[in-house]
Amino acid sequence: MNPRIPVPPGTPRPGRRGVLLGTAFAALLLAGCAAPDSLAAQAKAGDNKNYIAGDGSVSEYAPAGRGKPVQLTGRLYDGTAVGSTEWADQVVVLNFWYAACAPCRVEAADLEALHQEFQDDGVLFYGVNLRDSAATAAAFERNFGTTYPSFDDTDGGILLVLTEYVPPQAVPTTLVLDRQTRVAARILGVAQKSTLKALISDTAKGRTP
Repeated sequence: MNPRIPVPPGTPRPGRRGVLLGTAFAALLLAGCAAPDSLAAQAKAGDNKNYIAGDGSVSEYAPAGRGKPVQLTGRLYDGTAVGSTEWADQVVVLNFWYAACAPCRVEAADLEALHQEFQDDGVLFYGVNLRDSAATAAAFERNFGTTYPSFDDTDGGILLVLTEYVPPQAVPTTLVLDRQTRVAARILGVAQKSTLKALISDTAKGRTP
C-alpha cells in the first residue's frame, strides 16, 4: 500500500483538464522526430499518390494541388535577411534541422553533395535551424562540411508559415519549392540522396507526379 504524501492546506489540486493537457503535451514530446500527420498516413496507404523512401515518407504535389506560393522572411546566421520574394523562377530546397538531431547528421553529407551538384542549375539550398545558437550551428556545419546557409529560426517564424507541411517534432523535414515558390515535394524524415535528387530534378524540369 503506497503511503499518501500530505499536501499542505490551500495547495491547488490539478483538475481533470490540467491532467489531460499535461498528458497530451508529454505524449507530443515523446513522439520524437516523426509525429504523424495526414500526408504521412497517405504515404503509407499505398495508393500511388505518395510513396515510402527509406525511413521517411515522401509526398509529391501536382501543380494543381500545390496551393498558394510560400511567403516568408527570415534571417540567416550571418545576419543576412532573406525573403521568398527573392526566389522567383528558382527551385528552392528547405531542410529543417538542428545539431543534436541524429537523423540530421545522417543526411548532412548527401544534402551538401546535392547542393554542389545543383548549384550551377540555380537550385538554392537553405537550412532552417529550429533550436541552435549561431556557434552551435557553425560547429555542425564545420564538422559535416555543409556550405549552404541556414536560417536562424529559433523563434519559429518560418516553421509557423510552413506548419501545414512540417508537423511538430518532424525533424528533419525537407521541402522542395517550385519556380512559383509553391511546395512541390516533401520528405518527412531522412532525405535519401537518390530520392531527393529525383524530386529536385522533376521540379526543375516541371515534371508532375
